[in-house]
Amino acid sequence: MTMDGAVVVPGTTMGAQWVDDVLLAGPASDVCFSLPAPVDRGTLRRLVRDRQSELAESGLRAGGAAALRLPPSIAFVTHLLAVWRSGGQAILLDHRLTDYEVRRAIERLVPQVVVSPQRPVPSGLRTFVDIDTDVASYSGHPAGTAHAVVQLSSGSIGPSKVIGRTSEDLIEEILRYTRIDGVPVRGERIVLLPSMVHVLGLVSGLLYGLHAGVELVPPTRLTGDAILQAIALSERPATVLGVPVHLGLLTSVQEPPRLPQFKRMTTGGELVPASVAQAFEDKYGVPLGNMYGMTEVGVIGTDLFGEHRPAIRPVPGIEVRAVDGELRIRRPESPYLGPSDPARWSDGWLRTKDAGVVDDKTGLVSVKGRLDSQVSVDGMKVDLTEVEYTLGTLRGVEAAVVVYDGAITAYLQLNEQRDVPVLEGELAGLLASYKRPRSVRLLDQLPRSTTGKLVRDATVLRKAAP
Repeated sequence: MTMDGAVVVPGTTMGAQWVDDVLLAGPASDVCFSLPAPVDRGTLRRLVRDRQSELAESGLRAGGAAALRLPPSIAFVTHLLAVWRSGGQAILLDHRLTDYEVRRAIERLVPQVVVSPQRPVPSGLRTFVDIDTDVASYSGHPAGTAHAVVQLSSGSIGPSKVIGRTSEDLIEEILRYTRIDGVPVRGERIVLLPSMVHVLGLVSGLLYGLHAGVELVPPTRLTGDAILQAIALSERPATVLGVPVHLGLLTSVQEPPRLPQFKRMTTGGELVPASVAQAFEDKYGVPLGNMYGMTEVGVIGTDLFGEHRPAIRPVPGIEVRAVDGELRIRRPESPYLGPSDPARWSDGWLRTKDAGVVDDKTGLVSVKGRLDSQVSVDGMKVDLTEVEYTLGTLRGVEAAVVVYDGAITAYLQLNEQRDVPVLEGELAGLLASYKRPRSVRLLDQLPRSTTGKLVRDATVLRKAAP
């Protein structure tokens, strides 16, 4: 800690070697990105070296840190790899954060340099943008920890937490992916939808893709038609990687073309309503895979073939157990920067705050929702996640959020016209009366965090509802 209370987190890493050996190795002619113009591995290496020189001129030193406030772009990728190749730490700040949020984060994390766009990033549906960057000197603080990357949690439930991961931790996760049946392999493509600032897009997409020789294809726009166009760019197999909100884009396409190269879609972030999953598989005839993970540890479990929905199987190297109904993950050290919080990590176990069970015979893990989703109604326990899931089985319900603010209230996003009394009547046949919402409110779009997760703050939802 500094004297003013800021957490100093810059740290040393393994330097250039792991970046070159794990991420940038391979033939120079291999295509890493299609934007749609191809970017090959040789070009990427040259750009990373150029960024490394620029960062050094601005004051980044081995063991220092650089805050990257950049949208998904080649600029983000090359600066990230350049920071790591310099033996530095990358602090990832979502470009959609407000200036106030960014200022608070930088004051707390004390980087040596801050990289940001020269001009405001246009709002809209673009998934990958072309930008010029400014690199500004900020501080001269030396290394404090050995984390290669620092991220802020999504904050969909509460305030963001500051999370650090070492290069060794990232490498272990990348290698875990190579042992999962059904992941894209060399010669295939990932149509990448989530932001690379957050763990799903960062490790599952960018880092794994670079390591495995899988071409990354961000669509030109975040629409269902543009995603299908990205799949159609090549005859090589393509896996779409995203979150449930992206799934809705594809299911909204009325008459999609036949795409034999469409291998599967994999979603992370939260459970997909059963009706939405079935609608997707009926429309496209490919599996909808599920991935469960956390910013703190990355991927925890998968069900890439959609065989066990909603359960997942822990990935190799991850140990999961359920204690008093809570899922816990073995992790030798706390992932949180600053004083260790025993309510989040203790004795080598990370407390996920997710309710769940582990099947003793199969090892399958069933995530039952957040622990704080359990409320008492007239002396009887109600799991709001169960109510959400049941609402998701109703025709026309694309997404649902259920909160308790003195009474159970449901907020629904529909993909077809349905009357609230009809929905309530269908729900009456599925849930006991004390579990059913007292009020059902329809929104055109449910509020989401920057990572695409549904926001469950009752105040935010009330303001969003008509």
